[in-house]
Amino acid sequence: MPELSLCVSCPNRGRGICGAVLEGASEGAQLPSQWQRYQVIRAGRPVVTRNDPVEEVFILCEGWAFRYLQLPDGRRQILNFLLPGDVLSCTSMFQELSSFSAMALTDIQVSRFRRADIQTFSNFNSGILAAVGRTVFAEQKHADELTATLGKRVAEERIAYLLAQLTRRIAARSVIREQRYPFPLRQQHIADAVGLTAVHVSRVVSTFRERGVIEISGGVLQVLDPVELERIGAPH
Repeated sequence: MPELSLCVSCPNRGRGICGAVLEGASEGAQLPSQWQRYQVIRAGRPVVTRNDPVEEVFILCEGWAFRYLQLPDGRRQILNFLLPGDVLSCTSMFQELSSFSAMALTDIQVSRFRRADIQTFSNFNSGILAAVGRTVFAEQKHADELTATLGKRVAEERIAYLLAQLTRRIAARSVIREQRYPFPLRQQHIADAVGLTAVHVSRVVSTFRERGVIEISGGVLQVLDPVELERIGAPH
């Protein structure tokens, strides 16, 4: 099956639902043509748009993306950042219309599975449903923590929470040396994720730098004091 060739050596195959879907597909009956396809999307381009019909489930293979909601006046709330191995959202497995928009933060590659085929594969492999359940739980946990963070926490705590969460997720996917993490986010991305202005984010990041907590430069986040970053950003 040539469609699986790009997935065989993928280091993130075991994350989320991707590996379970591929295993379910291999155990299923005759595979339909075009059941999986790959797409490269350039930075700044949309992946899906809210309220548009979506018949496929998108899993991020390479690069960074983010899900967001756009308000009528143009303001944007970033819901979460997506890393390799992440599904755009488990809701896309059950809804015909997208409940969110998603955009490529860097150049990305996505794997697109037809939703109907995944549902068929789940009949052959219960691991798909188990993987979906774990992903739904993780999404709900993040949504609950984000709601509490935006509703009750000050700017420093909001930004530290975001950075600590991202560094843990990045470290789980790749080898990190000297607490240096790839970090393609701009200040506006951080601002849109934590409900602040870019100017406010700049002040807080400068404060963190002066206190020896973090340093952001050249697309790299270096955590100088991981214990302090976790303390400030702890969700509870």
